[in-house]
Amino acid sequence: MSPIVSVIIPTYNRWPMVGKAIESVLAQSYQAWELIVVDDGSNDGTSEHLAQYGAGVRSVSRQRSGVAAARNYGVGIASGRYVAFLDSDDLWMARKLEIQTAFMEQHPEVQICQTEEIWVRRGMRVNPKAKHAKPSGDIFRRSLDLCLVSPSAVMMTKQLFNQFGGFDESFPLCEDYDLWLRIGVDHPIPLIPTPLVVKRGGHRDQLSHSVWGMDRYRVQSLRNLLGNGLSGEKRQWVIEALKSKIAVLCQGARKRGKEYEATAYEGILLEVLQETLDVGDRDSPICERQGIPSTDSATVVGLESAG
Repeated sequence: MSPIVSVIIPTYNRWPMVGKAIESVLAQSYQAWELIVVDDGSNDGTSEHLAQYGAGVRSVSRQRSGVAAARNYGVGIASGRYVAFLDSDDLWMARKLEIQTAFMEQHPEVQICQTEEIWVRRGMRVNPKAKHAKPSGDIFRRSLDLCLVSPSAVMMTKQLFNQFGGFDESFPLCEDYDLWLRIGVDHPIPLIPTPLVVKRGGHRDQLSHSVWGMDRYRVQSLRNLLGNGLSGEKRQWVIEALKSKIAVLCQGARKRGKEYEATAYEGILLEVLQETLDVGDRDSPICERQGIPSTDSATVVGLESAG
């Protein structure tokens, strides 16, 4: 019988940590799943360790291409109606797939959902800050500032994943922020309020610690959204978020003595504001606050101070 859910775990040099993630899938109360572990070029013996699971775990070793490409590859060979992602440093509670699959089956109009999670840092449980509280339903505006959807908590239809082209493989990180925003423009993402994921962090090889300036990639994601024809108030929300992130990046660049970087980011914002005028949104409050006359689409007055 074909599986209902395809579980995708990407991993890179995470043994034995990924072994714990695998065990949390094998312990699920719901059993109509397949597990695909994509070894993204590990050199720590991960592939040899994965062999011990036999046919119960489908493991694939690939040349290192990044987490986005690893997840995309896993979905590409998946046969389930739904896909669920599990990061190799996270764990699932035993009823995660049972509860989430039941929710999806009971709400056929829903194509994606996520669950609450428990945060653990260096072995100690911690409470997320208020800004990290997960929204439910229309998440788009709140998710512009930071990623409020956890890959390990998501279940979605494979059809929806393919419709949006999966994760952008040009992003070394923030690829999840980018995909959830693209989906969230038009699709609600309900939250199952039960914590069914243990999100483990604080370890040295955590991906978000490996590359500085995460907002650089968020800025690119926001630019992509604008380039895809986003209009109306959602376009204004994105530009406001873009302004905020560029201000932070400019401030950081100038502290490091890299004026050219700050100038380049300010140029991005100028270009975005000009594009807003070119598409006929001259009465936008964004333009008014920037001092751009509604009668002259060629006039762009200087940016507000970036700090």
